[in-house]
Amino acid sequence: MKKEILSLGVDVGSTTVKMVVLSPSNEVLFSSYDRHYSKVKETVEKGLKEIEKRFSHSFFKVCFTGSAGLGFSERSHFPFLQEVVASYKAIEKRYPDTDVAVELGGEDAKIIFLTGGIEERMNGQCAGGTGAFIDQMATLLDVDLKTLDELSLKAERHFPIASRCGVFAKSDIQSLLNQGAKKEEIASSIFYAVADQTVAGLSQGRPIEGKVLFLGGPLFFLSGLKKAFVDVLALDEDSAYFPKDADIFVALGAALGAKEEREMSLEEIFSHLSNADMHSSLKQSEPLFHNQEEYDEFIRKHQDFSLSYGDISTYEGKAYLGIDEGSTTTKIVLLGEHEEILYSHYEGNKGLPIEGIVKELKHIYEISSPKLQIVSSAATGYGEDLIKSSLKVEHGLVETVAHYKAAKHFCPDVSFVIDIGGQDIKCFKIHNGAIDSIMLNEACSSGCGSFLQTFAVALGYSIDEFAKKGLFAPHPVELGSRCTVFMNSSVKEAQREGASIEDISAGLSISVIKNALYKVIRIHNKEELGKKIVCQGGTFLNNAVLRAFEKEIGVEAIRPSISGLMGAYGAALYAKEKGGEGKLITYEELKNFSYKSFSSVCKACTAHCALTILNFGHGASFISGNKCGKPEGKLSKVNALDMYHQKRKLLSQRLPSNNPKRGKVGLPLALVNYEQLPFWEAFFTSLSFEVVVSPFSSRELYRSGQKSIPSDTACYPAKLMHGHIDYLLKQKVDFIFYPSETYNLNEHRGDNHFNCPVVAYYGELIKQNEPRLNKETFLDPFIELEARNKTILALYETLKRYGVSFSEVKKSYDYAYKNLKDYKEKIYDLGEKILLEARREKKKIILLLGRPYHIDPEVSHGLDKLLDSLSVAVLSEDSIRFSSKKEKRKVLNQWTYHARLYDAASWASEQKDVEVVQLVSFGCGVDAVTSDEVRRIVEEKGRLYTQIKIDEINNLGAIRIRLRSLLSAVEEKE
Repeated sequence: MKKEILSLGVDVGSTTVKMVVLSPSNEVLFSSYDRHYSKVKETVEKGLKEIEKRFSHSFFKVCFTGSAGLGFSERSHFPFLQEVVASYKAIEKRYPDTDVAVELGGEDAKIIFLTGGIEERMNGQCAGGTGAFIDQMATLLDVDLKTLDELSLKAERHFPIASRCGVFAKSDIQSLLNQGAKKEEIASSIFYAVADQTVAGLSQGRPIEGKVLFLGGPLFFLSGLKKAFVDVLALDEDSAYFPKDADIFVALGAALGAKEEREMSLEEIFSHLSNADMHSSLKQSEPLFHNQEEYDEFIRKHQDFSLSYGDISTYEGKAYLGIDEGSTTTKIVLLGEHEEILYSHYEGNKGLPIEGIVKELKHIYEISSPKLQIVSSAATGYGEDLIKSSLKVEHGLVETVAHYKAAKHFCPDVSFVIDIGGQDIKCFKIHNGAIDSIMLNEACSSGCGSFLQTFAVALGYSIDEFAKKGLFAPHPVELGSRCTVFMNSSVKEAQREGASIEDISAGLSISVIKNALYKVIRIHNKEELGKKIVCQGGTFLNNAVLRAFEKEIGVEAIRPSISGLMGAYGAALYAKEKGGEGKLITYEELKNFSYKSFSSVCKACTAHCALTILNFGHGASFISGNKCGKPEGKLSKVNALDMYHQKRKLLSQRLPSNNPKRGKVGLPLALVNYEQLPFWEAFFTSLSFEVVVSPFSSRELYRSGQKSIPSDTACYPAKLMHGHIDYLLKQKVDFIFYPSETYNLNEHRGDNHFNCPVVAYYGELIKQNEPRLNKETFLDPFIELEARNKTILALYETLKRYGVSFSEVKKSYDYAYKNLKDYKEKIYDLGEKILLEARREKKKIILLLGRPYHIDPEVSHGLDKLLDSLSVAVLSEDSIRFSSKKEKRKVLNQWTYHARLYDAASWASEQKDVEVVQLVSFGCGVDAVTSDEVRRIVEEKGRLYTQIKIDEINNLGAIRIRLRSLLSAVEEKE
């Protein structure tokens, strides 16, 4: 009898093991798809035993592949095929007419271009937008993947959320939940975020078109995700193909590759597995506690920071309620007149913040003494405004102030407060009794409470059980502090190499602290934190985390016994301080409490904010999604004291056409044109061209151009340029004009006057990545605007094909230059008027430092409108008339924009009523240096400084907290 030789492909991914058995004619005889939960060897053995039951007398040619398959195959001595090669083999065999393949795995995202040269793009330092990311989002919404998918298909709209980082996305989603958004809409938003992340992050300028093959488990099982990709890529039924074997496709490719390997019996295959050495050396840290005595002494010291408690059932008198609606949890504290705790509550909100608090308030009313009277209440946290509207809570305060009030109760001379919550890390120094130097996690959100919880759940433990396991771990594993999703791989690798759960638990606690200290606070030396440090937030209830913090900084910290309740406790103290009229929702109203949610679009301006409106049964309503106060009737002067708004108005005023006989020119309102548009519009209008200017940016405009973006690391203003180009091409302009300018105008403020390289040369990049552009449709001459004669000659050479004369160009240049100077004078005049009017009205004034393109409402996410809703006047860096004195700087001051920022910061630091907020492009190294110098200039004069990083997606709720913290700190100082 001839022996049967089959092919076996094994795809060991980051979260799953897939197996495929092929016949000699490449027919699939067997396939499996199993999650391995870090038990890779056991899962492979399980699959092989299933194969043994069906093909016990067969021989196999075996090949492994996958992101976790290389190490496994090396240790078990099986052949290995790189997964992209495996994918290509399967595509070539099954779908040879494929142009592009998009594959999503557990922690990997890939795009493979097959037409016009084979090229693969894969996610790098971030694992956002992958299958593990979707798993985390489902956990946050407290649903399984099937339910998440079903919810997404019922959605009528979706919101922009951050998919580049799983924990940041949680913050965005939590903010939407707290604002009353429907779970259906959030589920859909998650899938669209993944599609956006994959397309924008990995296509990198190559169009995804033709026949597109979608592979991997997430794109096989989730219909809502399929729909999102089809919509984002604007594909039709003939071009989008979802194969029935998409979940096992890479394993299929490995099986095809196995045909070239030697045959093995099942006995030999199992022998290879049993002899595999799955252990290796791991880098380890010192134990957190060496013995029980050391731990007991630690506990004894921290017991000193406890509070008194009262009996709510017998208490008689006034009481004060504090509610902290955080990113993942709800905290409630009820205080008596002597600040004793009568009631406290700490629980995950599971995406239902209102329902949880209503339940707890009912319980408080039911168990409290008839003579207890809640006379004042206050709310803080992400859900502050929602809680105030829905439950008639009287006061609201920004959470940093709430935490500071609570910290002061335990340590009146506190020097530093660090709060690690579910999604956030908040740190602030205390200087002269007021909050100073507020720091929030910006670049990455790994290391928060949910970071630990994610791993605990994945490993099958409650967070409390998991935390206790690390206390006496003999050899904590050094895991670093990376992206939450990628650290899953580090943990799994540690498990494969023999690390115990105890060592992993301790290692993760250490990672949390290192992330907070060196990524968020970015301490240069430990002394700058001072000696009176208060640690709070639910994460610090984990003794392993607190011990890791103390060992890292070398100082014994203060951890209150109510560490996880500090926000609510501070809010209750604030309610007691402010007093009230007892307007909190009554028990009878709670019994009949209900609300209705519906969606709308604000038409008050061109931003067209998508609103969620909640109407409560007791007559109140709550509006969310708005970037300004118009829908709530909070803007009385319509941005009169907002310099960003005034500049947008000026740039929106078009010059009258002057017999446009020479054609139609398109000017993208992006990058340098946010400052030079008055020059170029006047120049071309004077030369009898019809001028078409692209509109202010929007999310839709961004999406229209994202297919031609060549790099995910470019700043957001640069990425938006692609959408502006797409818009102008659709207007059928004769050509688009965007010059290359090494030098900006010389304002004589610095050592030189260079343009930002991205601003200066982005035209060179975009014409190489947008196939519709050529030397006829895109003109980008190299000029130096201030070098009059050279510029006039360059412009003449560029435009002479349109019949312009040298003298016409010369005359138009002079006219345009004067128009630009007049525009700048208008900016100065408006700045002076805003400053005078704000001081007359005794309004707080914010100097919102940035670059010219930060006035774009899509770039800054309507931040100036948010400030306006907080009754703050807004100035820009170019609206200040500086003195003629040129100041020495401690940095190489060679950029026009930066020199302007430094001088504006110097001016603001001399004003008693002007505070500085700086907008910084996310990931821009030059901006990082600039912000350090601006901070130094401001803080050297004892003034407050706040920085906000701008990216494609920003959590406006978190930004609002930062700004309100700044304003509260100003009030404290006053």
